[in-house]
Amino acid sequence: MARKTAHDERRPVLAALILAMALVAMDTTIVATAIPQVVGDLGGFSLVGWVFSIYLLAQTVTIPVYGKLADIYGRKPVLVIGVVVFLIGSVLSAAAWNMPTLIAFRALQGLGAGSIGATVNTVAGDLYEVEERGRVQGWLSSVWGISAVVAPAIGGLFAQYASWRWIFLVNLPIGAVALTLILRGLHEQVQRRSHRIDYAGAALLLTSAALLILGLLQGGTAWAWSSAQSILVFVGALLAGVAAVLVERRAAEPVVPLWLWTRRLTGGSYAATFTAGLMVIGLSTFLPTWGQAVLGLSPVAAGFVLAVMSMTWPVASGLSARLYLRVGFRDTALLGSGFAVASGVVFALMSAHAGVWQPVLGSALMGAGMGLITSPLIVGLQSTVGWSSRGVVTGGAMFARFLGQSLGAAVFGAVTNAVLLHQLADAPVGVRARVPHRVDGVSRALEGGHAQPAVAEFLRGALHDSTHAVFLGLLAGAVVTAVILVTVVPRVFSVAEDRPPVRLQ
Repeated sequence: MARKTAHDERRPVLAALILAMALVAMDTTIVATAIPQVVGDLGGFSLVGWVFSIYLLAQTVTIPVYGKLADIYGRKPVLVIGVVVFLIGSVLSAAAWNMPTLIAFRALQGLGAGSIGATVNTVAGDLYEVEERGRVQGWLSSVWGISAVVAPAIGGLFAQYASWRWIFLVNLPIGAVALTLILRGLHEQVQRRSHRIDYAGAALLLTSAALLILGLLQGGTAWAWSSAQSILVFVGALLAGVAAVLVERRAAEPVVPLWLWTRRLTGGSYAATFTAGLMVIGLSTFLPTWGQAVLGLSPVAAGFVLAVMSMTWPVASGLSARLYLRVGFRDTALLGSGFAVASGVVFALMSAHAGVWQPVLGSALMGAGMGLITSPLIVGLQSTVGWSSRGVVTGGAMFARFLGQSLGAAVFGAVTNAVLLHQLADAPVGVRARVPHRVDGVSRALEGGHAQPAVAEFLRGALHDSTHAVFLGLLAGAVVTAVILVTVVPRVFSVAEDRPPVRLQ
């Protein structure tokens, strides 16, 4: 284990990890602001959703596989390959000549992002002691908060004053610095031995996860939940998942060991991480729209309300080490779930005429809760295993979080659309003929400012009711997280003795 010195030699590697994480964090938001320019140049408006979906799909499904490969061959080669693949995907995305090619190159970016997401936290666990990892997780978490504020502004500037292609090319200098620091500063002494890679299990796992997330992303949008396409996709995911379990049970070196999901410690922690991801995506997706459409905030002000969560998250994550060293990992996460429950209560009690301080308070509480839930669980899981299993354990946690976000986006989107459609169908007689009949028309009617006062007031109320259903879902998710932590996750995490083959120079 690398020890801290007067001149901490880990700092260049930590800087590299932060920069690598920034590649993934920025790319989730920087593209959205330039989509109008992308469509104007490439066309293919009907395929725009896939620019985001394919990236998330490729990133999420590959994380468990990368985690296993990092345990077999070492973190450094997997991380370096991931960054290189991401940069190649960025260059090709910048050179895309139509929408299908952009989607294909975004998939390549997603493959690189999966490697980065799986290994960055694992390397941090290798380099730092348990008492230091909370602070390091705070640094890594802050990347997402900063990117949520900075990346959309950068994307908007490129789209308006240069070219949308620069939103991908900006990754090159960041990635080049990260690669240089990793190659120079991180060295592993991995014992070389023959491995029997479970190709069949990996293929089945990827197929099952890909079909599941595809169904969640496309259900209710590209096709109805009850359609033949949706049923076939989910049935295929189930069959591939069952086959993967059967193969993994017999594999000498399974890609995803079944004990990850059957042990109370790992399975319960993954379940809590899953619900945390669900809450984050629900708030991130619907709070800005609610702030603009219902409260009448400007886009900048609505973005700031959400950014408060991104500010309190890394602060709480950084402070979590002091808590889990005193009260333990589980109880620190349980305290975080208390903050999340309080946030859910604040949002659930908000009316359509709430003061701005209420969503700001709710967002701050949710960020504090997430910092106290996610960091202790990741650090705690990493501390219970040795170097040879840390990659797959960390990869499982990241996979659970992204899967929660995918499911949350699908479920909350379906709930919002259902409530809003019901409100439109039951509009008062006086405005019924003038309200949109489709969900997409509601935001356009309010943004244009052409709706009559009575119609605008009704639409704001309908949007509030539909978003309020999401806020109730956030509260339910927070309560479920607390229940999981109390009933499933053990209070004591058994810390494993570990001396990872890592050296710095």
